[in-house]
Amino acid sequence: MSVLPSRRTALRAIAAVATASLALTACSSGQSTTPTAGAAPSSATSGKITIAFLQKQGDQQYFVDEATGAQQAAEALGDVEIKVVNLGTDANKAINELDSVIAQKVNGIIIVVPDQQIGPQVIDKATQAGIPLMAADDVIADAAGKEAPFTGFDGTAMGEEVGKAAAELYLAAGWNAADVKILSGYKQDLSVCGQRVDGAKSAFTEALAGAAAPEVIDIGTDNSATDAQNKAGATITANPGVKHWIVWGCNDENETGIVTALQNSGVAPADIIGVGLGAYLTCKDWAAGQDTGNKAALFISGTEVGKAAVTSMVGQIRDGKAMPPKTIAETNMVDSTNWKDAGVVCT
Repeated sequence: MSVLPSRRTALRAIAAVATASLALTACSSGQSTTPTAGAAPSSATSGKITIAFLQKQGDQQYFVDEATGAQQAAEALGDVEIKVVNLGTDANKAINELDSVIAQKVNGIIIVVPDQQIGPQVIDKATQAGIPLMAADDVIADAAGKEAPFTGFDGTAMGEEVGKAAAELYLAAGWNAADVKILSGYKQDLSVCGQRVDGAKSAFTEALAGAAAPEVIDIGTDNSATDAQNKAGATITANPGVKHWIVWGCNDENETGIVTALQNSGVAPADIIGVGLGAYLTCKDWAAGQDTGNKAALFISGTEVGKAAVTSMVGQIRDGKAMPPKTIAETNMVDSTNWKDAGVVCT
């Protein structure tokens, strides 16, 4: 079943890196010469630039794409080296690797933290070393609550798009709320995940315009497909009378993992409305032409986030142009009929 196109426009390619003409919108209440948390003073640097790109879960496709985008921007800008480091889910490794790149005297640091609680320590170390710091994907703040410059997505807005799409499909299916339950999978101590699933629930309920809404069951996961599948199994077993299921989560890993668990337990694809977030995994069944519970997904481009992050960082290091406090990427809802045209890379 097709989903109506999202109100958000498809990602646009970089027209000119020098002017940072990306499919991204910089959100700022005005810039000053005062450095943002974690950012070094704005002063131009000549010669080769080295940027450390420290990523949690660097083997996940989204983050692989993000690193690729960073490398592409570096090549386009010229004389920029990107050092990509996979932090996995280890906060201690993140601190150790941060210390290492600081010791190497890199010119800038972009980090996707495994745990937002290390934000104050990360920002303090970079600030003390006089190295500009940017957070990607997950916001971090210093001990006073001041956030580091950020490039990524608006978690609440993304969740709202997922919730709207799920509501469209649910209403079109004509299911009775009493026979339906919603499975919501996410890492529950990650703020952006909470924003996404809360946004989905809010937009879903609003789209029903006062009609009864199915119960939402939260499933705590580590944001991997395997853990989502395993954790969903017990919930599915504990709800034998449910006829239809709606699935969403913090990322594609959660949604596809839960959908797989449902289908493995004998639930027919026609009785599942799964709306992913990422599209890089949900599209696998579409590419294979399979009947699937993965009905739609919000396409987010890690490549564009990587490009934008590096472009902003180089702008500060090379040209003395302060990084925007927030750079928010646009998204696009896709399904089995339009995912290829949208540019989704299926893994």
